[in-house]
Amino acid sequence: MKITSVDIRKVEREEDNLKAFVNVTIDDGLVIKNLRVIDGTKGLFVAMPNHKDKKTGKFKDIVHPINQEVRAMFEDTILKAYKEAE
Repeated sequence: MKITSVDIRKVEREEDNLKAFVNVTIDDGLVIKNLRVIDGTKGLFVAMPNHKDKKTGKFKDIVHPINQEVRAMFEDTILKAYKEAE
């Protein structure tokens, strides 16, 4: 699996931890939309697309990596593209 495209849409709001919305294309055949770059207490990280569960009120991921290797690939690729877009 390879990320073949990263589309960064930066958010310019000083008061918000949200820094960008991201769409990624995998193997030129699958698009995942609305990942987010967040500036957290430990620095930048990538948040996966999610939705709010109507019953519990909690947010649940719609798409997420199933192991640390894939999570690291997503985060490294997306954060590199985000920094290059500055």
